[in-house]
Amino acid sequence: MGSLIDFKRPDGSSCKGYLAEAGKGKPGIVVIQEWWGLNDQICGVADRFARQGFNALAPDLYKGRVTQKPDEANHMMSGLDFVGASDQDIAGAVKHLAGMGGKVGVMGFCMGGALTIAACARIEGISCGVPFYGIPPGQLADPAKIAVPLQGHFANKDDWCTPAAVDALEKTMKGAGRSPEIFRYDAAHAFSNERSEAYDVKSANAAWERMLEFLKKHL
Repeated sequence: MGSLIDFKRPDGSSCKGYLAEAGKGKPGIVVIQEWWGLNDQICGVADRFARQGFNALAPDLYKGRVTQKPDEANHMMSGLDFVGASDQDIAGAVKHLAGMGGKVGVMGFCMGGALTIAACARIEGISCGVPFYGIPPGQLADPAKIAVPLQGHFANKDDWCTPAAVDALEKTMKGAGRSPEIFRYDAAHAFSNERSEAYDVKSANAAWERMLEFLKKHL
């Protein structure tokens, strides 16, 4: 449905990404990859958004690299320049979608969820964010600085993005006068990825419907 494009980063260089279009003037959503890379599953999420009336752009943060092996994925994630991914690749994607007309939100899964929160704290031009089971380290982004609406989806059986980390995120944001919507699911990490062993169709469908309602409200 979509296609690979080149778009400009704020520093003037180019980044590739998968763009699924709903039409000029439609709201935009940046879809941020998991640690596996910009694979067919993430492109499928962008296509799904386009069918719902959003222009969706998934930036290729790994510059063409994709894997199905956890060790290799962890290596690639560990080597990622997270500041550059946020302030250049994701910021460029936000600007590209804004140029198509309409407000722009960001969302992502796992590593992409952490970068969603980081982007909301660091980048201008974002109207809302929806992180799935990912929270960035404090040195990358302070959640207290997030001024846009945020809706988070987290798993109670997650040993990476733990329930304690989710509680801390919520406490920090509320302490700063923010009102994040936080949903917790009796599922494991990656419950929204239909290709994961942890996929939980009931939780995934509930999260998707809540997200769509949230995005349509704020975009």
